[in-house]
Amino acid sequence: MFGTYKQEDVTILLKDITGMVEPLGTREREVRIQSGVHYSEMLPIEYVPSSAYLAAYHDALARYAAMTARTAACVAEQIWQEKGAEAVLVSLARAGTSTGVLIKRYLARRYGASVAHYTISIIRGRGIDRNAMDCILARHRPEQIQFVDGWTGKGAIQRELDQAMEGYPGVDPGLAVLSDPGCLAGKRGTYDDLLIPSSCLNSTVSGLLSRTFLRKDIIGPQDFHGAAFYRELMDQDLTYPFIDTVASHFPAEAPPPEEAPAFSRTAEEEVAEICAYFEIGDRNLVKPGIGEATRVLLRRVPWMVLVRSLDDEAHLGHLYQLAREKGVPLVERPLEHYRACGLIRALADS
Repeated sequence: MFGTYKQEDVTILLKDITGMVEPLGTREREVRIQSGVHYSEMLPIEYVPSSAYLAAYHDALARYAAMTARTAACVAEQIWQEKGAEAVLVSLARAGTSTGVLIKRYLARRYGASVAHYTISIIRGRGIDRNAMDCILARHRPEQIQFVDGWTGKGAIQRELDQAMEGYPGVDPGLAVLSDPGCLAGKRGTYDDLLIPSSCLNSTVSGLLSRTFLRKDIIGPQDFHGAAFYRELMDQDLTYPFIDTVASHFPAEAPPPEEAPAFSRTAEEEVAEICAYFEIGDRNLVKPGIGEATRVLLRRVPWMVLVRSLDDEAHLGHLYQLAREKGVPLVERPLEHYRACGLIRALADS
């Protein structure tokens, strides 16, 4: 175990690569990514939030802790109904890890169950960590496994899971997420593009762990995918204040699942329309959903952020603040599935 997650909350199946990789600045990483270097072969320099942005995060937590707790309870109930006490939560590092901890805590509180919870790496274009999967399947039956993440964007990770699980008969690739605006997950707390407060920050709300890493000079054939531990940020760690605050709002009664909204188009059609309107040839430069738009502002070189409304401080206040700090234009757009969508700048055009 490394990082600041508690051992009773999650088993971390990642290799500790702390000090082995020199983090790169945003612009340098973006140049390399767009020239063909895979994002998993680099680590970013962690964004240090301004006092104004931290205030926006704490405001988001105050506003949305109860709603986040309700979605965690809702998706946990769906998992319980299908798998019961034998459920094995396999969260996708790193956004999924705190979601897995919340689900595990809810099931313990409501049903007195201590379900297993592992966190592993899956990387778009590189697949799932097969050594981690083999480790889990040596201990548990395939039908017990439930993959967990924070939210869906345009479905890249779900497609990656679908493909990866072709090699694991009996394992359901369907995700359980808190927020599923793309209508892509197997289980979800809500279809709304909900502001999940943990999406506002990076490692400081994720056990001080980096995003996952895969490069063959550091990750050997028998290794788990890697992650670095930002021990120097211990005094800024908000992982458990987030988890504890949300868990304190778990509802007393099981919330009913939502009915699927009647959208006029699919999420894929909405993304295709954005690509066509802004003449974007690479879908990877379009990141729909509040969580993904936040990641664009924190980790990539943004072009602009599309928002459903320029007057939605409740849901998008932290995005407004980040956009102001980074000088990124906010453009109102009639988004249907999503409240926000980040567009990454194509550096060849800049």
